[in-house]
Amino acid sequence: MQKSLNFEEVLETILAKDTRYHRDAYFFVRDALDVAQKKFSQAAKVAKGKQAHVSGQQLLEGIRAHALEQFGPLTMMVLEEWGVHRCEDFGEIVFNMVESSLLGKTENDSREDFKGGYEFFTAFRRPYLPTAKTVVFKPTAEGLG
Repeated sequence: MQKSLNFEEVLETILAKDTRYHRDAYFFVRDALDVAQKKFSQAAKVAKGKQAHVSGQQLLEGIRAHALEQFGPLTMMVLEEWGVHRCEDFGEIVFNMVESSLLGKTENDSREDFKGGYEFFTAFRRPYLPTAKTVVFKPTAEGLG
């Protein structure tokens, strides 16, 4: 992200052109990018002070982790309120930010990187559903027990 750009001013320009997503979704993606960079830059042993580039799939993982940490079982409800229903929506948000110079990209990055990332129910609801336990009934002298 370029330091000379005021995030909120540029965001207002984005929101004026594209009303599909709530402004909070953009702030969330920016924060999730930090999560992804920390997670994946350590693996790549990036020099201190230099931001690591992350792929679309790595960013989606950062988004998933950050969302579950921030919103827990309410994640899907929050994302729906923001107009985000699938991974491709995150790609649209990211590329709105890229096209406004809030984020950078490499020549290999595209919106396609966000297609089929994960299914929202599996990523955001399933971790909070009760796990089914198998109950085994053993016959006893008194009956089933």
